[in-house]
Amino acid sequence: MITDVRVPAQHQQAYSTAYEQMLEKVRYEGAYPTLERAEEAVRLVLGGLGRQLTGDERVDFAACLPLEAARVLTAQIPDPQPLTGWAFVKDLAARSGASLATTRWDTGSVFAAVAAYAGPDLITRILHQLPTGHALLFGRAELTSAA
Repeated sequence: MITDVRVPAQHQQAYSTAYEQMLEKVRYEGAYPTLERAEEAVRLVLGGLGRQLTGDERVDFAACLPLEAARVLTAQIPDPQPLTGWAFVKDLAARSGASLATTRWDTGSVFAAVAAYAGPDLITRILHQLPTGHALLFGRAELTSAA
C-alpha cells in the first residue's frame, strides 16, 4: 500500500496493484526518488492528455490503464483545439509551476511507461489524432510526408 505520512492513517488510500506497478514503472523511467513524485507526474501528464484526446482513442486508452490512471485521464474535458506537443508541455508547466525542462522530463517518463499499456497500434492511432510534436514525447520519430 502506498501511503502519505502527512495523511492520517484512516484517510490513506490503498491503490490497486496494477496502479502501483504503473507508478513503479514511471518512477523507474523518470528516476524519481519516490512513488509519490511519480504519481504527481502521472496526474499532471495524464490529466493534460485527457484534455487532448477524444473519441475511440480516448476510450480505448482509458481501458488499457489501471483504474486510478484511467480516472485521471477521463476526468478532464477535452479542449476543442488540441495543442501541439511543445504547447502541451508549456501548458503543463504553467499549470504545475515547474520548469519546462522538468515538465518535458515528466511527460516523457509518463508517456514511456503508459505506452506499454496501450501498445504500439493504439499509440499510433493517438498520434494520428494529435497535432505535431506529440510523437517525440512518446519517444517516437516525428515522420512527415514530403510535399
